Amino acid sequence: MAGRKPQRRREFGSVRQLSSGRWQVRYWAPDGSRRAAPETFAAKTEAQTWLTLTQADIERKHWVDPDAGAVNFETYAVKWIEERGLSATTEELYRRLLRLHLLPAFGSMNLDGITPPGVRTWRAERLEATGTTTVAKSYRLLKAIMETATDDELIRRNPCRIRGAGSEKAKERPTATVEQVDALADAMGPRWRLMVYFGAYGPMRPEEQAALRRPDVTLEPLAVKISDAAPELTTGRRVEGDTKSTAGRRTVFLPAFLHIEVKRHLDWYAEKEANGLLFVGEKGAPFRRSTFGRKWRRARAKVGLPKDFRFYDLRHTGHTLSTQSGATLKDTMVRAGQSSEKAALIYQHSDDERQREVATGMDERVRTQRRRAAERKRAHEA
Repeated sequence: MAGRKPQRRREFGSVRQLSSGRWQVRYWAPDGSRRAAPETFAAKTEAQTWLTLTQADIERKHWVDPDAGAVNFETYAVKWIEERGLSATTEELYRRLLRLHLLPAFGSMNLDGITPPGVRTWRAERLEATGTTTVAKSYRLLKAIMETATDDELIRRNPCRIRGAGSEKAKERPTATVEQVDALADAMGPRWRLMVYFGAYGPMRPEEQAALRRPDVTLEPLAVKISDAAPELTTGRRVEGDTKSTAGRRTVFLPAFLHIEVKRHLDWYAEKEANGLLFVGEKGAPFRRSTFGRKWRRARAKVGLPKDFRFYDLRHTGHTLSTQSGATLKDTMVRAGQSSEKAALIYQHSDDERQREVATGMDERVRTQRRRAAERKRAHEA
């Protein structure tokens, strides 16, 4: 009986000439399927070179399934947002950026159809149509989505490669003087004046103030415990949940001159229930951004501050006063509920005792500036 012929080792791929005269490449993919090159070649040497390079990519684990990127960008991007576990405000922002700035350009394309030249053209067109800050945010979102697609091995490389395109170069925000903060508080009226002071001397974010309740406030020591936030979405719905970051959960020690303001607000305007909200409207409902915004714009105009001075800019005033009162960078970060991974900050510390010192220093500075303003007023009237 004749001996059995040894089984020939399966070759990686093959090259053959078609009836058209062009050359076709076929090869075995890592998943065991038989694949054909996405194009045919005019010469046999071109086909063999392509086959050699593809084999090298597979052996080095650099090979990307050419069919993997055939996933619709809109479908992938929407799922990407859903799977992030984002806060309500961040999710709202991402969906708005996606709808207004990314989907019109890339919504009908597959992931592997988005190229670096296409991204550059899109960005240039967006810069002509809208503000640089919005374009930077949109670019960062696109880059993050495509980076995940790269990790998922749906595309070989992220097409977002424009250096600095995701950086925002916002102008330095304005600050208010102590005199202007007092004038704003007066102009906002007795129900809302404490929000102005909390914004400036906390310095607390509006969404943090919206979530404050009676148990969060103590008079001895004068402090506010921030553990939640209640941002208002563009739909008008408030979503109570976690603070902006872990650093947002903090205790803010307030300067002593605010003692009477806090006590008066608790007695007159906060909800009477034991766990009642600290800030509510005239009708007893949580304050609305639209209503508060109208009051703020009138107060801002009355004080003479520029139209681009936002309520949020009171935080910049608080940062400045904290620093002028002797606070370190870490002190101001803790006070404002900000986080940073810069290595230098690891070696700086700010405990409760230091935060009380900062509040005391701020108290002295504000009292001094108020006294000087009153003296100037008396001298002017004399």
